[in-house]
Formats: sequence, structure tokens, C-alpha cells
Amino acid sequence: MKALIVLVPEGFRDEEFSVPRDLLKKKGVEVVVAGLTAGEARGALGMRAKPDMLLSESKSGDFDAIILPGGGGSRKYLFNNSQVHELVRDFYRENKIVASICLSGTVLANAGILNGRNATVFSTPETLSMLKKGGASYMGDGVYRDGNIITASGPEYAQKFSERILEALKEKKA
Repeated sequence: MKALIVLVPEGFRDEEFSVPRDLLKKKGVEVVVAGLTAGEARGALGMRAKPDMLLSESKSGDFDAIILPGGGGSRKYLFNNSQVHELVRDFYRENKIVASICLSGTVLANAGILNGRNATVFSTPETLSMLKKGGASYMGDGVYRDGNIITASGPEYAQKFSERILEALKEKKA
């Protein structure tokens, strides 16, 4: 099993990145971090991380899941990023796991994969409007799974979010 985590250059939420990365690695999943840029990224709480590869070099066919951490950097770098949207759509079309937490739930809506789906997101007027515009029903849960799409509302759910991703990967493998 192999998962791709998208890393923005600055402002990612530290635990929404590190908790899935660390749990999946601990459980034997190969985790690859793909950055929008090659340099070291800075988290909202001071964490530093270096991507393994550029996002532009990644292909959905090489992975079983894509994970989009949230944080303010999501709004700046992912909300309207056509390259990220296309990659998310590729994972979705290939029936792979697509997971997002916090503000990044809106990325899935903007990519067009939440139409008729249930999802959660860090709740603000902007994010709720974007989910609605993308055709999703807002569930309000901390973590919500609709088929191969897993969404979580914020950093306090990073552990449960990560466990749901692991569970979905195991189901796919079985």
C-alpha cells in the first residue's frame, strides 16, 4: 500500500500532516510526500518538512490514496489549484482513496468530486458555501467517510482521520 500526501510550501496544519504520515508509516504503508515546491515547507505551528518529490511528478496510478492536510496554506495553495484538482479527479476516477482534512475538504468540492456526496470540513461560511456549490451535503461530523472519500473537520480529528484512511486502505487490499 502506498499513500501520497500533498505538502504546501507554508501554512499547512502540522498535526494534519504528521499524524497521518506517522501512523501510516508505522502500519507499513509507504508514504510519499509531494510538494508544490522542492524546498522545505513550514507548518502553521512551526513544523518543517521536505517533500520527497514534486507534485507535478506524481501520478495517481502509483498510489492507493491521496491525502490533503488542511491549514491556512490550503486556502492559499490548493483551493483553486487546477493541477491538484486534476490529480484528485484522477484518484477519484480510479476508485482510490481521496482524503482531506480541515479546510482542504473544499479542494475536493472545487475539484468536482463531491457532487451528491456527504462530507465534512472545517466549518466557516466560506467552506460551507464551497461544499454546497460543489454539490456536497455537509455532515458536521468530526470525520466522515462516503465510499472512498474521507473528510475530517479539523486538527483535533487528525488521529481518527488517519485511522479511517488506514482502515480504507486495508479494505482495498483485502
